[in-house]
Amino acid sequence: MLSILIPTYNYNVFPLAEEIHKQVVQTGIIFEIICLDDASKTLYLENEKINLLSDTKYEMLKTNLGRSKIRNLLSKKAQYDWLLYLDVDVFPKDQNFISNYLPFLNNATKIVNGGILYQPNKPDKSKLFRWVYGKNREALGYQLRQKKPYLSFLTLNFLLHKSIFESVSFNEEIPNLRHEDTLFSYDLMQREIFIHHINNPVYHLGLDPFDTAIRKENESIIALKFLTDHQMIGQDYLRISMAFYKVKSLKLMPIIAFLHRIFKEAILKNLSGNFPLLFLFDCYRLGYWCSIENKSIAL
Repeated sequence: MLSILIPTYNYNVFPLAEEIHKQVVQTGIIFEIICLDDASKTLYLENEKINLLSDTKYEMLKTNLGRSKIRNLLSKKAQYDWLLYLDVDVFPKDQNFISNYLPFLNNATKIVNGGILYQPNKPDKSKLFRWVYGKNREALGYQLRQKKPYLSFLTLNFLLHKSIFESVSFNEEIPNLRHEDTLFSYDLMQREIFIHHINNPVYHLGLDPFDTAIRKENESIIALKFLTDHQMIGQDYLRISMAFYKVKSLKLMPIIAFLHRIFKEAILKNLSGNFPLLFLFDCYRLGYWCSIENKSIAL
């Protein structure tokens, strides 16, 4: 028995729900699909068609909860013990996507992560940066992901037993910015809950245009600063936080912040161009963190 849970916001989730429904029906297992809309501002009439599919429902919340709360709410709404979470902007790579997960419905002490891919063809220039980043930093093979199982964990496509939420759930106290998946994976590591990475990917279709991608990355640094400031994750858990605290310990933060201010526009020009360099993106993130930390100290 399987509950397939899809949080959605400002998106047409019907094509994904229809495909998942087709696949799970073919397996013959008992199932439900819940698409929970987090009070979208943009309405997609096609989403109402989800309620015509058997054992499937689309529900619109009256108020926006945010990424952590809606995932926890989905687990409470689920009537079965095995939960498969999918982000709304993904689509299965293979026709046997659901059946590939079924052999793992046998051990309540682990999480199974299927992984993600990006389309092989380059998108238009406005979305190129997000595509390059995703293909190089997120779309990792399962063997590579298993070497760093917690750092490689993404919440776009994963299976778990509901009992895991009794010890680890998505933290609802953090700002609704980014890195709720980072905190979730860190908590899993602290409680020694095993993550099994497998080759069962979905395509991540939701490529943000450059301005949106950079705004989200700025938000993610603010969120990461919050997590480390409040000792919710270790300073050495992520490569970017480890680099920041090394710079801070060497008292180089004002220099990096100054360099960020000088070279910011040049770096953004490269990242928004035809050949974005991820090394420069790493420099941008480190510089941005030093800048906001420098300002907070000045205040």
